[in-house]
Amino acid sequence: MVKKVALVTGAASGIGSAIATRFQLNGWQVASIDKNKANANLSIEADVADFKSVSAAVNRIEKELGPIDCAISNAGHYEMKSIEQVNNESLQKMFAVHLGGLRNIALSTLPLMRIRKSGSLICSASELGIGGGELVSHYSAAKGAQIGLIKSLSVEYAAFNVRINAVAPGPTDTPLIPLDSPERTPDFLNTLPLKRLVKADEIAHAVWFMATEGTFFSGEIISPNAGAII
Repeated sequence: MVKKVALVTGAASGIGSAIATRFQLNGWQVASIDKNKANANLSIEADVADFKSVSAAVNRIEKELGPIDCAISNAGHYEMKSIEQVNNESLQKMFAVHLGGLRNIALSTLPLMRIRKSGSLICSASELGIGGGELVSHYSAAKGAQIGLIKSLSVEYAAFNVRINAVAPGPTDTPLIPLDSPERTPDFLNTLPLKRLVKADEIAHAVWFMATEGTFFSGEIISPNAGAII
């Protein structure tokens, strides 16, 4: 039996690592695109913001593992700054990684899925792209742009049996949130209905559902975020 193939960007740590593990435990072959080596069947070290590198990686994955059944655009970059502190370099990097990374994965995988009339693209967005937040204007803007792209692409590719969706996590217990972050303090956690950070494996479960059981979803944004956005 031919195993299905998942591509996960940012699989070397955090949510991406949890997603890769979830798919592997369910019998899929997993390829990673990350600046660092990941625990995957095929780990390719590349920058998601570089289209040529992403395109070459996708071609290698399809050659070595087989057709990509599900592409998960998860690689991220996070920092907290006031709008006065966000210079052009900070803004451009945020959009290059998030919007540019998603665009590069989409442009490299969706035409192949369209030909096969099968496939799924899932983006790790953020509840901050829906509701915004203090000191994350550039991050929220980039995540909001991802959501807009996901919704547009879902319409464009629906006729080809290609589903395009996103998860929008809230604060998640990963190294992306520093130990001294305000998002780890009791004052912040008490603002969440569930009073806790979401676990990376819980996000992975949501992604797995969207990829396998949630075949009735297209253009949807689900929010596993401890009730931060209801």
